Amino acid sequence: MSWRRKGGLYLFLALLLLVGLWALASATGWLEVLQVRMFPSLRQRAPLSAGDFPAGVTAPGDEVASIPLRPTAIGFIPRGSAASLLVAAGDTGPEPRPGLLRSAYAIDVRAIPFAREEELRAALAAGGERGGVDLAAITVDRLAAWAVALRDAAPRVEMLLGRSRGEDALAAVGVSSLAALKGKRLGTAPQSSGQYFALWLLMRAGLAPSEVRWVDLASSFDAGRALREGRADAAVGMAADVEAAARERGGQLLATTADAPHLVATILVARGEFAARYPDAIRRIVRGLLDANAAQLKDPSVGARLLGDVAPQLGDPGEAVRSSAPATLKDNLAFFGLAGEAPVTYEELYQSAVQLFAKLERRTEPARGAGETLDLSALRGLQEARGP
Repeated sequence: MSWRRKGGLYLFLALLLLVGLWALASATGWLEVLQVRMFPSLRQRAPLSAGDFPAGVTAPGDEVASIPLRPTAIGFIPRGSAASLLVAAGDTGPEPRPGLLRSAYAIDVRAIPFAREEELRAALAAGGERGGVDLAAITVDRLAAWAVALRDAAPRVEMLLGRSRGEDALAAVGVSSLAALKGKRLGTAPQSSGQYFALWLLMRAGLAPSEVRWVDLASSFDAGRALREGRADAAVGMAADVEAAARERGGQLLATTADAPHLVATILVARGEFAARYPDAIRRIVRGLLDANAAQLKDPSVGARLLGDVAPQLGDPGEAVRSSAPATLKDNLAFFGLAGEAPVTYEELYQSAVQLFAKLERRTEPARGAGETLDLSALRGLQEARGP
């Protein structure tokens, strides 16, 4: 018995010694050295990605081509602000006609519509060389929400295209106020500007996101159908769609982005590699789109017709264009803090959205700051040309 007790004591002391040696080796770094030498296959390998290197490293040493030799692909979600993009890109219907960018700026551009924001994000991440897009028209909140997912694409914001001033709306059936949404089914498309608008409305009503029952929709264009089919008590989508659906069932419109005209802003974003490789293409596209915006402000009928052909689900395209006024050069300079004043600047909108989604999703990955997402060289050039 005495031997057994001593054996147990010796074993206990040996274990203590081993633990002590392990702690000492770990603290001094010898444990990692021994692991690498004895078990090299277990050595941790940090994955590398394109985001670990500057986006412009593949740009040619000399200016080989100022613009791509292939058509530049610009992706967009059909909205009123996309009308100017279609005017600039041209008509690709049965009788295609060159757009303003081709006729005035000698650059071929192809505008590609996407039904879902997730599809557009994937296309921007892939890039035009791999079947995706080179640039995309997205809202500021989407860029903030996708900051980590688009890290390798190194997106660069080039300009403001327009703001939603009543185009996005929340309509409901059997609900008379925003506060009455508590406990109700609220339909939104995940990863959409409509979801961002819905969060703002809940904040105004004093409701937490957990106090409504979220219903995921296939896209923003499914909001009206969700109300008609009774899958949701309220839904956020395009104003004409959700208002008509709600009224069919005795419901009503509760709010639109006319109440927050600086919340949902559509911007043009380029892949960092494309912007670095073809800065002249970026300059031509920005100038062409500003010209198209100016033309739309004078006569929105052409852009409305093109938008109606691409997205009949928007309802009256003329109303969609009117509720998403195109941005002028003056609007751009103020929005990006280059000249003049804006009620909400890009930096404020982007940073607040980044912090909001980090809080909601409990993200720990650091997102790039607003300044790191900007490429304002084209706008600065236009500002200098305009003069004081």
